[in-house]
Amino acid sequence: MNPESTSPPDQDAAQQIPQATPVRLLLVDDEPGLRTAVKAYLEDEGFAVTTACDGEEGWAMAQEMLPDVILSDVMMPRLDGYGLLKKLRADERLGGTPVIFLTAKGMTADRVTGFQAGCDDYIPKPFDPDELVARVNNVVNRQQRLLAEAARFADADIGQLSKQITEIRSLLATGGTKKPLSAPEHVFTPREASVLQLVAEGLMNKEIARRLETSIRNVEKYVSRLFIKTGTASRTELVRYALEHALVV
Repeated sequence: MNPESTSPPDQDAAQQIPQATPVRLLLVDDEPGLRTAVKAYLEDEGFAVTTACDGEEGWAMAQEMLPDVILSDVMMPRLDGYGLLKKLRADERLGGTPVIFLTAKGMTADRVTGFQAGCDDYIPKPFDPDELVARVNNVVNRQQRLLAEAARFADADIGQLSKQITEIRSLLATGGTKKPLSAPEHVFTPREASVLQLVAEGLMNKEIARRLETSIRNVEKYVSRLFIKTGTASRTELVRYALEHALVV
């Protein structure tokens, strides 16, 4: 790669949201050659990469390093990618970590299974290294934007938000006996469901953190994960969506 050449679009995209420190990636794959090659390429692109040889080791490493993004193969010994993802999504500290599946499976049904399991992106092997970098940058930037939106609420006017929630509930109530909209199937962790209910009640992040005995940062991660799962981008949109689809009481 020529350092004098013009930066490709994916590198420009990576600069949209500045990172104070290198993005920490955890690469989980049972193929030694692939681990070595991908690790070297990503490190050349400025990422800090840690590797694991299967899902069990990946789970242990994730708990230790708390990575920004996890790249995981699907078919692995001991614990496969789906098993690893299930553990991650159920964990309070790691539940909001973006996960990209790297796998030889490329059929639509397999991709759907991956997304339903909660992965953030899905790249079939063999893949172009530049595409991998672009996709990693994309999920990192999206996560940063959602975390920023979730954090912004901590200092928001709670009275204004409560008013908006009241108006949303009133608008829905005027729909008479119309049944709630049928919601897409969502797989929320118990903690995500609790956060969603408290957001719908108009609580601020620090109040939610106090109620659930966790940190404000964790609440921000749960809210960002709820944004992703529901396809919303703000607290008001999230509450409206949850109420319209009877996801909260």
